[in-house]
Amino acid sequence: GNFHDAVIKVFVEMYNKGLIYRGKRLVNWDPHFETAISDLEVENIEVAGKMWHFKYPLQNNETYLHIERDVDSNIVKEEIRDYISIATTRPETMLGDGAIAVNPKDERYTAIIGKYCEIPVGPKKHRRLIPIIADEYPDPDFGSGAVKITGAHDFNDYQVARRNNIPLYRLMDTKGRMRSDGAPYKEAASLAVNFSKGGEFSEAEIDSLNLVPEEFRGLDRFEARKLIVDHITDQGLAVYTDKEQPNGEHSEKIPFVEEKPIMQPFGDRSKVVIEPMLTDQWFVDTAKIVGPALDAVKSGKVEIIPNSDKKTYYHWLENIEPWCISRQLWWGHQIPVWFDQDGNQYCAINKEDAQRLAGSGANLTRDPDVLDTWFSSGLWPIGTLGWPEETQQMEDYFPTSTLITAHDILFFWVARMMMMQLAVVNEIPFSSVYLHGLVRDAKGRKMSKSTGNVIDPLDIIEEYGADSLRFTNAAMASIGGVLKLDMQRIQGYRNFGTKLWNAARYAEMNGAKPNNGNLPSPVENLNKWIMGETAKVLSEVQISFENFRFNDAANALYAFVWGKVCDWYVELSKPLFSSSNTKVIAETQETMGWVIDQCLILLHPIMPFITEELWSSLGKRSNLLVHENWPNYNALDLVDPEADQEMNWIISLIENIRSARQQMHVPAGLKIPLIYQEMTTEAEKTFERNSIMIMKLARISHAEKSNRFPKGTVSVSASGAIFGLPLANVIDIDAEKNRLVKTNEKLIKEISSMEGRLNNPKFVKSAPPEVVNETRENLEKRKEEEAQITNALKRLEEI
Repeated sequence: GNFHDAVIKVFVEMYNKGLIYRGKRLVNWDPHFETAISDLEVENIEVAGKMWHFKYPLQNNETYLHIERDVDSNIVKEEIRDYISIATTRPETMLGDGAIAVNPKDERYTAIIGKYCEIPVGPKKHRRLIPIIADEYPDPDFGSGAVKITGAHDFNDYQVARRNNIPLYRLMDTKGRMRSDGAPYKEAASLAVNFSKGGEFSEAEIDSLNLVPEEFRGLDRFEARKLIVDHITDQGLAVYTDKEQPNGEHSEKIPFVEEKPIMQPFGDRSKVVIEPMLTDQWFVDTAKIVGPALDAVKSGKVEIIPNSDKKTYYHWLENIEPWCISRQLWWGHQIPVWFDQDGNQYCAINKEDAQRLAGSGANLTRDPDVLDTWFSSGLWPIGTLGWPEETQQMEDYFPTSTLITAHDILFFWVARMMMMQLAVVNEIPFSSVYLHGLVRDAKGRKMSKSTGNVIDPLDIIEEYGADSLRFTNAAMASIGGVLKLDMQRIQGYRNFGTKLWNAARYAEMNGAKPNNGNLPSPVENLNKWIMGETAKVLSEVQISFENFRFNDAANALYAFVWGKVCDWYVELSKPLFSSSNTKVIAETQETMGWVIDQCLILLHPIMPFITEELWSSLGKRSNLLVHENWPNYNALDLVDPEADQEMNWIISLIENIRSARQQMHVPAGLKIPLIYQEMTTEAEKTFERNSIMIMKLARISHAEKSNRFPKGTVSVSASGAIFGLPLANVIDIDAEKNRLVKTNEKLIKEISSMEGRLNNPKFVKSAPPEVVNETRENLEKRKEEEAQITNALKRLEEI
């Protein structure tokens, strides 16, 4: 089947079931793109704003006693007023006010509930009267406690207006300019006053009224705002406050305008201020289809990973609003509804069917709007597989097992796919949903052109290769985390790929060839050990993949390939390849060929390109790596406890010697003696069997037994033995002590400074999150460095 046909069929079926309808509703309107957008396409950003305070005069100069009280109910202000005061951040919307609302429990306004007041804008002779109503929405403790209700341009006001049958007056056109259509303001205002006093009205009549005075018509909304503020102030209808003068001079009265931060809605694509707009749109009655989608997750039929995102899923679906699915764009799936000359609507698959429904005499015009992209995307699981036809693809791939997507479209896409598939075919589309984090810059900031921190993945691939980028993403993809894309990490993983390549070439040069997956049966402990390590990492990777812990899988593979195979197995194999024992050489060749193959297989899901290239170049293969079976050997079968213990002893000793050399600043290429005292029988045998390996990798000139360690010897421990490195004639111990003490003092100051900043609530609260996080990370690094230097000083004290 055709995807477009599937989308149209679903729309028609849902329309016929009463699940899709057309109606007037307040939507987020993007004046730049001239289209409605969903709540999730709106970014609420804190900006510097203003709150103006204005007077709405009571009808016929009526007065009342206005009393202000403090928290203890003491009277702090008492005066006779002929107005009610309101505060607004959007003066341009005052032209569309339908009422002033006060809380019924607010005693300040009890006497004037039901009275009328004038909107303080427009020609004095034709100022519009609106009622003062009681509603629970206004907060008596916020501002003046009175709220202007502009139902066609504010979402909260819309609800109040609906509850109280207040007309919804639309003030702006699709570009965000004040309306210039319709009858003169004088006529429109007269009709509106009639409606406000109980006159009958229809939605169409209200929508046709243009209550914008001629002097403001056609202006951009923000231009109109400035002129309206000036107009009200010139009329003396601004609320005034005292301006304190320097040196205690007499105060001056100025308009009361509060400078304060406000949350401003912006379009996430257009970056312009969104306007709540009353328009005709198409909606899905989500309340009728949301139940099964909620039950599917609550019952465990669908698992959401991470588990914490279930709360978000429940919150959205349990508080769901009708879904606006129409968009005023030139591209997309056009809504399959036609209108006749009387405005009657006919929903059908095509115009011919619509004409049959309307009758041959009807002159039909198709709705020009298109469907929200998430409506068609919501049908992706079945629409891409040929539905409504019963195709083999539908049989094979629907429902699928796992959906992998970003957490920011959990509602946009995941929830809607759940609702739509259950509504259309009564099946869940997938059994689990893995939500990965968003890719951000190295400091955790969202990438944007304005910030200048956008990274083009094609540029990264050109410089570092696709495998490096893929491995970086996997290694940082912790469940519920944010992926901070750091170029140094990418470069590091490119080096990892180079390390793998060099290891494979080393194996090839030493005759280690692919063995077609046959398990070797080695005798040498080194080869037994690496097979056990390979089995361990397979188990770890397997568990990580099964639990969507891709970062754990990547980090385990990195530690194994670089740390175990390249750093230890390759290096420790060199004496074996140099052996005169052909059986040892053959065994090591077979084992190394197998190990390299296992590295390629386990890494292939993350690094497909380099692994496929090495797979094909290392020997003749019966199939591509991508078609190779996943390993199924068991760690319990391949781990040899004796070999494991011996190799871990050797590695631990070499690491301890290297650490001591580094801390004491022994030149890297300098070979130094190794002395030892009494050893256990087991430790002595292990050392004797592997002395060549140990001395080569630890840069030891020779090893000898000594009854006591001479002065200037740094001790190095290993299980069952104590070794020493005589350094008296190698380094200047006093100079080294002084160097470390100075370095440590500098580190302690840096640590104290960073701790002071992090313990300062003002810094933590006001500094950008990335700066605070960077400070925490640097503090941990400095503490690690300080600990290492402290250990080095302790070693020096010993000698």
